[in-house]
Amino acid sequence: TGKGRAGIVMPEATKEKVVPLRKGDALALPFGVVTWWFNDGDGELVVLFLGDTSKAHRSGEFTNFLLTGVGSLFHGFSTEFVSRAWDLKEEEVEKLVKAQKGQGIVKLREGQSLPAASEEDAKGMVFNCESAPLDVDVKGGGRVVVLTDKNLPLVGEVGLGADLVRIDSASMCSPGFSSDSAFQVTYVIRGSGRVQVVGIDGRRVLETRVKAGCLFIVPRFFVVSKIADGDGMEWFSIITTP
Repeated sequence: TGKGRAGIVMPEATKEKVVPLRKGDALALPFGVVTWWFNDGDGELVVLFLGDTSKAHRSGEFTNFLLTGVGSLFHGFSTEFVSRAWDLKEEEVEKLVKAQKGQGIVKLREGQSLPAASEEDAKGMVFNCESAPLDVDVKGGGRVVVLTDKNLPLVGEVGLGADLVRIDSASMCSPGFSSDSAFQVTYVIRGSGRVQVVGIDGRRVLETRVKAGCLFIVPRFFVVSKIADGDGMEWFSIITTP
């Protein structure tokens, strides 16, 4: 939700891309990208990060390499090493390494600015799920937008697939599973409802109510179904295959 912009440097790239961010945007970021995220609006900017962490430094957590600030990579090297690596003067190194006192999320100082976003940079990088053509449209039932390498080429490189699903009041998303043994991670964006998950032995392993902000995982070959409450339900899912 909200609006903002993001700076993205792809592996082997010689130029940073700065893309505008709007509600409903999806980005596919492969391993090794360098990014920054900036809220340039008056309200809250919420970014949901979903991905495979099985090969992370700590399994189950994203491995982030901070470049500047406390606990960053530059901070760990001596000024001599940083100076020689980037051909900088020592006073420039001091500023690069020590000017940012915070870590992770920081507030920009008065008068600081970040590069402007470009719609040209967003081509092939950003896909807005809310304004995209519908892949499924059932009148009075629900709507689905599927994210693939056809509408966002980097999806294939990332190795994940995704969809945005909205179902109307009291509607059902009928039981389904991934036939190519993928895991599914689902985040509820809006509304509420009931979820049931059944294992391959026919045993119900999950029966619960979910609402906006809930996240749940469906294991490989397990079957999931959802029924919306009176206000409908909307969720975003990723699966571990493009």
